[in-house]
Amino acid sequence: MSGARRRSPPGRRTTRIGGGLALVAAVLAWLPATAGAQATSDARAALDTGDYEEAIAGFTRAVRADRTATEARIGLMEALLATGEYERAVEIGEDAPAPSAVGYHLGEALLATGRRDEAEAAFEGTASTANRWSLTAEAALARSHFERGAIEEATRRFDRFIDVYNASAGRLGALDLVAVGHAVAFLGRERPSMFQDALRAYDEAADRDPAVLDARVSAGDLFLAKYSSPEAKTEYEAVLSRNPNHPGALFGMARALEFDGSAESGDYLRRLFEVNPNHVEARALRARQLLSRGDWDEARAEIERALAVNPRALPALTALAGHHFVTGDDAAFRDARAEVLAHNPRYAVMDATLAELAVQTRRYAEAVERAEAAVALDSAAWEAWGLLGLNRLRIREIPAGREALERAFAGDPFNPWFKNTLDLLDTFERFETRETEHFELFARDDEAELLATYLAPLAEEAYAALAARYGYEPTTPIRVELYPSHADFSVRTLGEAGLGALGVSFGPVVVMDAPSARTLGEYNWASVFWHELAHSFHLGMTDHRVPRWFSEGLAVHEQRKARPGWGHRPTPSFLTALRDGRLKAVSELNDGFMRPDYPEQVVHSYYQASLVFELIEDRWGFDAIRAMLDGHHRGEEPEAVLEAVLGMSPADFDALFESHLDQRFARVLRGLPGPGARPGADASLAEHEAFVASRPDDFVARLALGARLVEAGRLDDAERHLLAAAEIFPEYVGPDAPHVQLAAVHRLRGNPERAAESLALHDALDEASYATRVERAELLRDVGRPAEAAEALQEAALVWPYEIDLHRELADLLAELGDHEGEVLERRAVVALRPTDQAEAYYLLARAEANAGDATSARRSVLRALEVAPNYDEALELLLELRGGGGGEP
Repeated sequence: MSGARRRSPPGRRTTRIGGGLALVAAVLAWLPATAGAQATSDARAALDTGDYEEAIAGFTRAVRADRTATEARIGLMEALLATGEYERAVEIGEDAPAPSAVGYHLGEALLATGRRDEAEAAFEGTASTANRWSLTAEAALARSHFERGAIEEATRRFDRFIDVYNASAGRLGALDLVAVGHAVAFLGRERPSMFQDALRAYDEAADRDPAVLDARVSAGDLFLAKYSSPEAKTEYEAVLSRNPNHPGALFGMARALEFDGSAESGDYLRRLFEVNPNHVEARALRARQLLSRGDWDEARAEIERALAVNPRALPALTALAGHHFVTGDDAAFRDARAEVLAHNPRYAVMDATLAELAVQTRRYAEAVERAEAAVALDSAAWEAWGLLGLNRLRIREIPAGREALERAFAGDPFNPWFKNTLDLLDTFERFETRETEHFELFARDDEAELLATYLAPLAEEAYAALAARYGYEPTTPIRVELYPSHADFSVRTLGEAGLGALGVSFGPVVVMDAPSARTLGEYNWASVFWHELAHSFHLGMTDHRVPRWFSEGLAVHEQRKARPGWGHRPTPSFLTALRDGRLKAVSELNDGFMRPDYPEQVVHSYYQASLVFELIEDRWGFDAIRAMLDGHHRGEEPEAVLEAVLGMSPADFDALFESHLDQRFARVLRGLPGPGARPGADASLAEHEAFVASRPDDFVARLALGARLVEAGRLDDAERHLLAAAEIFPEYVGPDAPHVQLAAVHRLRGNPERAAESLALHDALDEASYATRVERAELLRDVGRPAEAAEALQEAALVWPYEIDLHRELADLLAELGDHEGEVLERRAVVALRPTDQAEAYYLLARAEANAGDATSARRSVLRALEVAPNYDEALELLLELRGGGGGEP
């Protein structure tokens, strides 16, 4: 739809928002009959601007004045439909002297309450007569056939609209053009080019009569159906500028914002419920949102509200099936699904919706099952084909996933996720796979060898550590994909660029940025891998039922267990949010990830959630965490799991954790002043010292003063303030961190050992600091501590593995220490980085392999050296040595 033209919204009109509708019955009972013409005109103006209370009153007066006033009766029914007074609309329609004149509106009211047979009869009555609603009723009748599952009959009826349009010679009215648009939009499911024709029909309708707002709402719906939420929102906003209470536009905006992942979707749903509390589709959407967030009870309440209005509503019944699906009530799920199919045996939307819900709750294998069920019901369910493909990719079924995506894109070439993913799959020919005992490591060919060299031992270490800790082993091999382009990683994960994460675990597949996808020092790829592998364990242990916040917090907790400095750390912005009460309670932490209140809340929630598990393990022991995972595996509600294992209600645990945070960060929180309280950059050193004397717990002021004192050469005073800053906020990291500045103080004093100690304290907090680790290695090497220097360089390589000189230096240190296996790894890294002198690199690798006792690999490597330089004397000598030692041919 990218080629469709944009249209400017009409000018805004000031309207008064209508209130409740409780007075309708009273109005009908006692209002005197008056002349209807003016009343109808005034009521129509009120209806067009969204003042539904006034519209209902005006149309009621007109109908009481003249029972045959068809336009007034239709207007009254439109207002009642807009406000959810469906039963009253049925009464008004059934009371009409000329039923066929109001049959379309009566049919919509009957459909809204679940009486499809009666609705179709009403539509048929209007469609078979000559009036301005005939084509609209015919389109509604065809739509109802489709909703019954009579797809062929619906197609036959919709196909007739093409002939109607072509024979009209431009004489169709706006309502007729909207009906034509509906028809050809439906036909687009088999013929995608028809979507452009549908948009053209809606455009013509809007041009023909701007007062027919459904034309623009329908255009918005079409844009949204074809994945263009900006253009959809433009259409909805244009309608809302004229009628701020238009249900279709409000619902469209809610759906568009949900499509965008914006929490503002809820605001539009609330506005819609104020206008129409009986909007079944909106209730179903709200229920699905709640289900994706784990709010099962609230979701069930929304479903019950929808079914009370229309017990046969397919969206509401789908939401009910979704509730049973996510809560693990298999028998109830089967019954609910059977009920849906009894109403429409080809309703693929249900299983496609449940597949998407499965993705939102990270149940990827179940998403595949539901998508397979959807395409079995309707082979033209392109969204379901796409979900099938994307989720097969997520569970390691790569060829089958591609096949399903190819079919999806052939049927829906507008879908950007399908296209982006297929384009990415085309690049897989440039990737290579390295296998280990438990993993398939998949990386681009120009860095596959290097990354596998480092990741293979780390991956097996992580697998063994987590398996021992949890007493569980996930299905293997686990596929690990590393992308040198962050955009490609994002497409692999979501189908589009823009994902802010560094890695994602689907359980059997881990996808992440290669180190080359980021800038030097931006992140520690080994730490990210450990985090994502922890997810694979947590998802597998719970059959993918673990809540998002629980898994994220526990994975960060595992990072910190794995290596000093790994995992999220508190930041000044986190402390400010804590002070200001902007962090979520533990019982609401899922929203911190899925519906954040402010941009940084997701990052804050990672760290906050990790502290939950730090507290639980410290107070209740790790067995409590395993028991909670077992509870999630059984499908128990999160609140029940917490209470059963910890013996506390969610509210009590919220209070305990809040107190824990306050105590843990008490001192640094005391030192957080309001904006502008500290001395500015142009303040004198004496002013800084005076401020710190008055506020000794102000971490930022102490840190800044320490830096000023270093510049002034007052090293003893600088050290005192920097040590105080480190004591106030011991977990702070960054280029200006206290221990980094203290290292500078010690260097200026000529004390490299103390400088190295300060850098070690900093590196134990900051997983991504490459420069400080390299500097620490240099200091340690210079003072004769090669083992510690090697450790520092090994840590640096896990931040940035592409510096060839680092690997050479580390290999030399490890050779000096007699760590031949470690030297082999580093020599392999040098080879993988394609040095200028490849012969020497292979020779040194062969020598290291020989020293490590791996004669077979050594012979292979020395032969590679001789392929490059056949007369390489040292390599020839080594080859003779190896052959003399026996062990067979390479």
